[in-house]
Amino acid sequence: MKKKDCFYLGKIVKKYSFKGELLAKLDTDQPELYTQLDTLFIDINNSLIPYFIEESQLHKSDLLRIKFEDVSSEIDAEQLLKKEVYLPLALLPKLEGNTFYYHEIIGFTIVDENLGNVGTISAVNDSSAQVLFEIDRNGIQILIPLNDDIISSVDRTNKTITVNTPPGLIELYLN
Repeated sequence: MKKKDCFYLGKIVKKYSFKGELLAKLDTDQPELYTQLDTLFIDINNSLIPYFIEESQLHKSDLLRIKFEDVSSEIDAEQLLKKEVYLPLALLPKLEGNTFYYHEIIGFTIVDENLGNVGTISAVNDSSAQVLFEIDRNGIQILIPLNDDIISSVDRTNKTITVNTPPGLIELYLN
């Protein structure tokens, strides 16, 4: 399994018991969707290794308490601490309406209600306090804040996102 075929689910943050149980902090708004998994992929030295789950349950809302097969001691569990956990993209819940996963909108066209076609989404920058659409317009990079108030509609069929940006925002990049 390759990382490009998976999504980041979270990180193993601590040992839970002397029997090898671990706690993973999940990066999701719906941790309950991930309590019945059979397998998780753990990033070990940049390779995703499958680990089969004996049992799992939520622990304090966003932590998943996991007992893996073949991890039966504190020493075994210690080897997995601070490792990232992944799942195949096929297991992502389908989103509808104006909600989307960042990876799914790469290549979508941004259309502004007032200015028309702005360009193509080349990336989503979530490394700062404000998440930004990175848009390529014939070699010019345009940054638009990813904000529910700006997004008017998402059309998955035609791969377009219609936005209503504040006056002057896009023009800053074009002048």
